[in-house]
Amino acid sequence: MRYVWVLCASLSLSHAAELSRAPCRVQHAAAAGEVVWLLCEQGRLFVSEDAGRSWSERRIPAEGLRAAALFDARRGLVAGERGAVFLTEDHGRNWRRLAVPTEETLTAIHVRGEQAWICGYGGVMLHSADGGRTWVKQNTGILVALESVYFADERHGWAVGWVGTILRTTDGGQTWEPVKTSAAMWSLAAVYFRDPQNGWIVGRFGQILRSRDGGLTWQAQESPVRTSLTSILFDAAGRGWITADSGLLVSEDGGETWRTALDGDWYFLNRLISVGSSLWAVGPFDILKREPKDVA
Repeated sequence: MRYVWVLCASLSLSHAAELSRAPCRVQHAAAAGEVVWLLCEQGRLFVSEDAGRSWSERRIPAEGLRAAALFDARRGLVAGERGAVFLTEDHGRNWRRLAVPTEETLTAIHVRGEQAWICGYGGVMLHSADGGRTWVKQNTGILVALESVYFADERHGWAVGWVGTILRTTDGGQTWEPVKTSAAMWSLAAVYFRDPQNGWIVGRFGQILRSRDGGLTWQAQESPVRTSLTSILFDAAGRGWITADSGLLVSEDGGETWRTALDGDWYFLNRLISVGSSLWAVGPFDILKREPKDVA
């Protein structure tokens, strides 16, 4: 893959971003250590086992896949339309379609240890306690589409979705509690917690929400953009990053304030992943990579 280096003027001179053309229209990305997955249209999966230095293509017997996650370097899940969930246990060479109790479109997967959660349309939440082999439905009590699910540990989790929907659980998803807040004005795309108390949500029209009490209450933060914000992650140095249709936002004070780190080009970035000690921002066509020396 050919790389073009781009200096981010809004960062210090020691910070740079690396841009590569993606090998396909990327729907989602996932990583475990130096293993990287790029999930593409029409059941194509590009796999790197050396942090992106080389790639091989795998085929998944399905289309309309939207989400991917890895348990470890060998085992992972993909999910998508009509309740499709596939598991691989051999680096993506072979796939097994799993029986799940829904036919709704599935939008996001979160893995923690051997447990996994998948959310989707119609308020669907699925849970596996055995490495993705079997699944049960958890009752969220809503019918609104969910776009993101995140667990800080095996008990404390959150999910967000359309029309400002926020859910929280303190028992691993056995019960989900809706959270009402006037700060959530539009549909929400991603949720992330650094620990069971401190979390952030991002969404349409530049929304950034902040909680300091485990998601019981949320406050709106000042956003430097009004485009859609799509994912959020903190790197090993404690910097916060948010992907946007129009670039990247960064926080260098633990998520208290945010500023533009990269803009002017419409990369339509939608996924942040940690690859080894590097940080990647992935969009349908482009990959931005921060070198290890810039992340640590």
